[in-house]
Amino acid sequence: MSDNEGTSSTNQDFAPVCPVLSTELIPLNTTLSQSVTPTIKTPVVLAEPTLQIVVEADIPLSPAATEIKRVVKNVFLDQVKLVPVAFAPIDGSDFFNVTRGKLFVSGHIRKNIEYATADCNAPLQDRIADVPFSGFADLTTFLKPPVISVSEDKKSNFLNELNGQVPRLDKFFFQNIVNYNEQPFGELVSANFFELDFSPIMASPEGTFSTLREKIVMDLTVKVLQTQQIGITGAAGPTGPTGATGA
Repeated sequence: MSDNEGTSSTNQDFAPVCPVLSTELIPLNTTLSQSVTPTIKTPVVLAEPTLQIVVEADIPLSPAATEIKRVVKNVFLDQVKLVPVAFAPIDGSDFFNVTRGKLFVSGHIRKNIEYATADCNAPLQDRIADVPFSGFADLTTFLKPPVISVSEDKKSNFLNELNGQVPRLDKFFFQNIVNYNEQPFGELVSANFFELDFSPIMASPEGTFSTLREKIVMDLTVKVLQTQQIGITGAAGPTGPTGATGA
């Protein structure tokens, strides 16, 4: 058998039974962040202020009341927003520490009012009322400052190539830096209520009143947080039951 006869079958074009389409991917350049310690990303407490909120409200009662038995209160927050107003640059980066901010807070006090009517042996009445509130506070002291980075737009103009005394209005160079920040957020911690409830029109001992006027002072404590990257450190080596490093 000749050499041509022995290799004739291997020179035939190979046709796959089930062809698959593929796309060649383009290599991307990679720049790694420099870190000398292990880093985690976790919510960090920025501040835990106590805000004093003062509200006054008139609550209608139907049927009319003759005596208030009990008032149960809870607070619901609709928003806790921090608006930075002063910054300090962080050396070696395009980030800033927030040194001052306005904290906007809004929500409502949910009141469950139980009261008696003038009818003999009548059941207790229940009235639920939502008393809204809103306000802001100035934050100048932080347990850990918020971190923010600003976006930047740059634009370059060009001279006319044929006449160096005039600019070109149809040719520009643009650069845009867009940094995406973690939004500070809030959590409810506690609320301490001080309240005076009375009828605007004084009623007799067995008389009734259909309006309850409330003057409320609430000390509201909130926690302001932001998700940040934090370096973690730990002692090397095993530790014994008493915490001493093993020999």
